Amino acid sequence: MSSRTPHAPLAGCLPAFGRHRGYPPRYGWLRKVYDALLHDPNALRRPDATVVLGVGRSMIPSMVFWAQAFGLATRSGQGMVPTDRAHWLLDDETGADPFLELDASLWLLHWWLVSAEPCHVPSWQYLFGYSPISRSSRAETQGRLAAAAEAAGFRIPAPSVLTSDIACLVSMYALGDRSAANIEDALSNPFRVLQLLDPEPPADRKVDRSHLVVLRRAAGRSCSATVQTYASLEFAARTGGPEAGSISLARLVSDPLGPGRLLLTSTADLRRALRQVARQHGGLAVVESGDGQETLVYSRPPAQLAQDVLGNAYPSLRSTTSRTGRRGTSPAQT
Repeated sequence: MSSRTPHAPLAGCLPAFGRHRGYPPRYGWLRKVYDALLHDPNALRRPDATVVLGVGRSMIPSMVFWAQAFGLATRSGQGMVPTDRAHWLLDDETGADPFLELDASLWLLHWWLVSAEPCHVPSWQYLFGYSPISRSSRAETQGRLAAAAEAAGFRIPAPSVLTSDIACLVSMYALGDRSAANIEDALSNPFRVLQLLDPEPPADRKVDRSHLVVLRRAAGRSCSATVQTYASLEFAARTGGPEAGSISLARLVSDPLGPGRLLLTSTADLRRALRQVARQHGGLAVVESGDGQETLVYSRPPAQLAQDVLGNAYPSLRSTTSRTGRRGTSPAQT
């Protein structure tokens, strides 16, 4: 295996192709894992795990994978425990959205998934952050993923593994047809509401909806202003350091790991979102420099400001003035 190129696509990812076992995150899975691990760190390893979780045995490794990929669970000895992020979001009494009823929570989870350091889903990060074109065939996407894996110093995954990744991506994010036979399948895949992908069938075959995979570049328009701002500040903290400062809108939109690419939001939509949130937060402003470049300026540490901004997005958290010492104090912690 060759050494990893520092700035190659996927350099910040784990070589975790196909670990979802073909299952996208189903409705209720993250909540089930959280509840189980609250009571027993070894719940997912017990012989009766299928009874506790209410799923087939083949799904359990996938549930473990997704809980870690979203940053909601972490290894602890031989078992696993919920993270602070999981408590912040899913706790019955103090959680922001315990049953993931808000679209904003799905956008937030998507951001956590594809921007994670390290990222557990390299195919996801490549497609949203690095793909040079919006529309490609399954075979073309597979070839680009293989090339990106090689450039990152990974062992090139088997074609069948990359095919599984692409199929899982489509199942997770793209709306299928609206026939009665697909209603149950659509309901089981909550992230489809984001409509980030739009698979198109070939002109002569209406059944095969995974032949083409199309990124919906305007999908981020429906992402809440708060999540766009949170992602911008979190990205600024990662790239610019922990102190007060600024970052250009151009970088937020164009960087492969910035909110523009990973949330599929345009300059105009991101500008609108940042200005909307800035009107409610004194430490945040969008300004134009002498050379006409627009910049997001933050007068407080961006990670701290990101947490404050996000907390205001959830009705269950707005009345809470201080959460110090309580579970779920920081959505950024994993």
